[in-house]
Amino acid sequence: MEGCPLSDNRRFSFLFLCLILCGSILGGIFGPGVTGVAAASGDEDEISANVKSFTKLLHLVEENFAEKVAPEKAIYKGAIPGMLRTLDPHSSFFDPRDFQLLREDQRGAYFGVGMSVSERNRRTIVIAPFPGSPAYKAGIRPGDVIMEVNGKRTDNLSSSEVADLLKGQRGTLVRVTISREGVDKPLVFEIIRDEISRKSVETAFWLKPGIAHLDIRSFNENTSREVEENLKRLGEENIKGLIIDLRDNPGGLLSEGVAVAGRFLRKGQLVVSHKGRASAEKPYYAVRGNSGFEYPIVVVVNRFSASAAEIVAGALQDHDRAIVLGENTFGKGLVQTVFPLVENTGLALTTAKYYTPSGRLIQRDYSSGSFLDYYYKKDTATQNPADVRLTDSGRPVYGGGGIAPDEKFSSPKLNAFQSELIRRFAFFGFSSRFFSKHDVKLSKDWVPDEGTLAEFRQYLAKENIPFTEADIAENKEWLKLQIRRELFITAFSQEEARRIAIETDPVIHKAIETLPKAKALLESAKKLMVRR
Repeated sequence: MEGCPLSDNRRFSFLFLCLILCGSILGGIFGPGVTGVAAASGDEDEISANVKSFTKLLHLVEENFAEKVAPEKAIYKGAIPGMLRTLDPHSSFFDPRDFQLLREDQRGAYFGVGMSVSERNRRTIVIAPFPGSPAYKAGIRPGDVIMEVNGKRTDNLSSSEVADLLKGQRGTLVRVTISREGVDKPLVFEIIRDEISRKSVETAFWLKPGIAHLDIRSFNENTSREVEENLKRLGEENIKGLIIDLRDNPGGLLSEGVAVAGRFLRKGQLVVSHKGRASAEKPYYAVRGNSGFEYPIVVVVNRFSASAAEIVAGALQDHDRAIVLGENTFGKGLVQTVFPLVENTGLALTTAKYYTPSGRLIQRDYSSGSFLDYYYKKDTATQNPADVRLTDSGRPVYGGGGIAPDEKFSSPKLNAFQSELIRRFAFFGFSSRFFSKHDVKLSKDWVPDEGTLAEFRQYLAKENIPFTEADIAENKEWLKLQIRRELFITAFSQEEARRIAIETDPVIHKAIETLPKAKALLESAKKLMVRR
């Protein structure tokens, strides 16, 4: 940096002051629909005094703590997150790396080789290459162990550090050394980095003639475009019923949630509105509308469907456009505005609350209990009896506990044997073992036979995963399905494996059965509109 250098504690004290001021005024500049609010002089004096106290405290810690203090850690990991935790569960500070990852998620793209990795037994393992990516084309497989990246050993690196090494400028070469089961010597892959697009619409296909499935995994800058492209590819005029799958969708960009919901509503219908302390109420409407396509829709959700996913589900439910099936959603009704800050950091600050078209606030209560309980509470089926609203046709809906499904339905619970196999990553490990002995090419109609199950038994025994022959017999069909799905990731792609999972999912079967109710709801809403 040019100019007069600051000591670490002065520099980070200055950063902390900038963050406080940004939290006070940036909403008026960058926040959607937010008007600036001038601080009273008394508030300014109090902020100034608090910053001086903080600077003095930081100096005392730096000078007197038993070990050398890293001011960056004290600020980025301590002071700022601590301040934000006093506000709400969703206001967050992003250090330079986290802020870069946030922007990559929002853009739905980055530059690298294109594969997901994870840490297993202190090693960085390839979970799967993305279809069509440089890693996929090079022949990287699930289960491969990354030993080196450009000559740098990965033994003492976290999986996130290895992922950072794999990223780089488009067109540059990265040398990846792999250990693969069944291969004696390490394999070296020279891969040219490219732009990696992460699809937010993971799959879109026909479940049966006339019934389509749309799997939306997140809401980034490309989601509404991907929805449009997939509907066009399928041939929307042929859709007689649509399953929109929002399970495990954590949300994302508000604008994309609005665009996707608006795509299935009539032009001009309200999608969502939000308002905050420093902002007037701002409504969002369906800009384009459904272009006359009014087939029945079932929206599938679970307790991990949150934020923009809840905006879509809530809008279609409130307007009687879809039947919502599944579990109560997460219950996140707070809007975060992302502010870029100094030193490539960022602040996601809650600036408003959003309300579904009927006027309900779906945010779950977080005033009691820890944030850990808030995030990982299994039962989100709560509601605020004081916040009861009506859908367009007069059906009661409640705020305070996420989106309550019109039809409750959950996936069957795994038994003890099944849970243990999932916990031990048995199918993932078996896939590597299987393809160390068999050709990686399989036919699309391939299913595990008795020989495959025998190999699976041998794998369980070698890995000391307990089982009995009764376990195998009682879970035979489930085992064959899981093996087939896992092996298809290597033989074909994650998308093909996901398709198998969806086609055999009891929740999706229930959604298909629910489509006649969605059609009846749609017809009823149309008649009511005509009468009005």
